[in-house]
Amino acid sequence: MANITAAEVNSLRKKTGAGMMDCKKALVEADGDIEKAVEILRKKGQKVAAKRGDNEASEGLTVAMATEDASTGVIVTLNCETDFVAKNADFSDFAHQIAKVALDNGVKTVEELNELELDGLKVSEKITEQIGKIGEKIEVSKLGNIAAETVVAYNHPGNQIASLVGLSKTGDAVQGAGRDVAMQIAAMNPVAVNKESVPADVVEKELEIARDLIRQEGKPEEMVDKIANGKLNKFFKENTLLEQAFIKDNKKSVKQYLNDTENGLTVTEYLRFSLS
Repeated sequence: MANITAAEVNSLRKKTGAGMMDCKKALVEADGDIEKAVEILRKKGQKVAAKRGDNEASEGLTVAMATEDASTGVIVTLNCETDFVAKNADFSDFAHQIAKVALDNGVKTVEELNELELDGLKVSEKITEQIGKIGEKIEVSKLGNIAAETVVAYNHPGNQIASLVGLSKTGDAVQGAGRDVAMQIAAMNPVAVNKESVPADVVEKELEIARDLIRQEGKPEEMVDKIANGKLNKFFKENTLLEQAFIKDNKKSVKQYLNDTENGLTVTEYLRFSLS
């Protein structure tokens, strides 16, 4: 049996991120061969991944990033099984690495992301490696991106909620306004940019609920549609981004705030991911 030194164990640990005892066992099994030990640890990760495949991974982190030129942005959700792991610095670093790879390569789907390279391995293989290291199921559950004249990313403290907002113009003032609006999106969770972009089925559902409530109140049938439309307008005001009261100054709407920042400035699209 090879005489495994502390330096060799430490070298393998730095290379793989695995625990000290796991590294020592792998080196013993590999008779001191570093590359074989790396392979043993990766296979261990695959075995753990197979065992934990049916487990629920509902904890994790959501990370939003924008490119340096603010032309595109991405949000990625990396899930794990426990809050303990989600709060671990290594897990956070890994989530940010994956988001950066997604941003740099402009991928549109999780499947595309899994095929990209990260530290010499496919992202899917790096995830398996992390499963072996951490001992929990880990997966990228969601990925989204947008492009616009200006894209601003916002990560709410704790990385449970993140948002991206695309704006129609560029400049420092636009960047500042974009951060405010991205925070608004994270806090208020609008259903659409404006009333015109609310899906037709959502509009019909709101009208149906309103009509039922109005009839239960005993209002005359001829007034039902008129009152229901009033309730729908209230729904638009409370739930569409541009019509919402601006959280930093509720005397104006988000639309008014953006126009005050720069005439004609508006939101072109947005994304919001949340773990809950």
